[in-house]
Amino acid sequence: MLAGAPALWNNTAKAQALLRERAQLEKSIASCRSIERELDDNVALLELGEAEGDTGVVAEAEAAIRKLQASAAKRGLEALLSGEADGNDCFLEIHAGAGGTESQDWAQMLLRMYMRWAEAHDYKAEFLEESPGEEAGLKSATLKIIGPNAYGWLKTESGVHRLVRISPFDANARRHTSFASIWVYPVVDDAIEIEIDEGDLKVDTYRSSGAGGQHVNKTESAVRITHIPSGIVVACQTDRSQHRNRAAAMTMLRARMYEAELQKREAAAQAEHAAKSDIGWGHQIRSYVLQPYQMVKDLRTGVETSDTAGVIDGDLDRFLEASLAMRLKGGTSAATQPAD
Repeated sequence: MLAGAPALWNNTAKAQALLRERAQLEKSIASCRSIERELDDNVALLELGEAEGDTGVVAEAEAAIRKLQASAAKRGLEALLSGEADGNDCFLEIHAGAGGTESQDWAQMLLRMYMRWAEAHDYKAEFLEESPGEEAGLKSATLKIIGPNAYGWLKTESGVHRLVRISPFDANARRHTSFASIWVYPVVDDAIEIEIDEGDLKVDTYRSSGAGGQHVNKTESAVRITHIPSGIVVACQTDRSQHRNRAAAMTMLRARMYEAELQKREAAAQAEHAAKSDIGWGHQIRSYVLQPYQMVKDLRTGVETSDTAGVIDGDLDRFLEASLAMRLKGGTSAATQPAD
């Protein structure tokens, strides 16, 4: 068994990755066995209730079985996360669209939404970069989300997200439409080789704009790297050390270049990549309408809910599962028109 090999910790990074994989497999096996046990128990309870004519017991057992059916479907969907990088951690970028404070506040709301989703699934979310808005919200932010299948679950979130609401920044209480884009790409591990020519890079340093103490504000510790041939730009300001920020930015750059290659090989992913090129009308994948009615609707799958507060608080699973199932079946985004 590899986890018990005497030389396991000669390579710390590989050892940690192996133990994480083992823990993930153990969790998956335990989940399947739990579903199996609960199913057997509830089938027995259902048969007992029917034999004794106890409608209350029958209803309870049927409700439990329906719940198990949903859990089994989700486990089945997870089992299909067999893409090259589906099991990896991921980076999630948020960019406010045109519209100034309105869109920047919406970007801040989306940031909180994904952080709450990560928290609910026992994932860790780390800030890598944040550019605050002039009055409120943020212009952009980058998170690293760490957990099993993080990229597999979140990869279909890439696209433009549209918000309709009564603006809290409008003294006349008028309805406003705001846009922000999400871009999700996988963390690239050592098993995936990405060659980058240092001569193709432009490296800029600047002072961190976020909170972080006097040292961060007084020194140019933040790093921005531009890959000139592709035009890819990444930035990191999470650490007080310019050296560590540069290393993190290079990791992000490798991930972005790898994701670009994945996009070329996957026709469905390529369609989504093209759809998020313009942060505005006609390119959104999901609408969040708070006024004049309450509705969140995914324009690709048709999944919708009136529980807008729950969704904005991180309850995204119904949308993730539907869009992932559609993608695994070879479907493509049909989001070409804004929702009413």
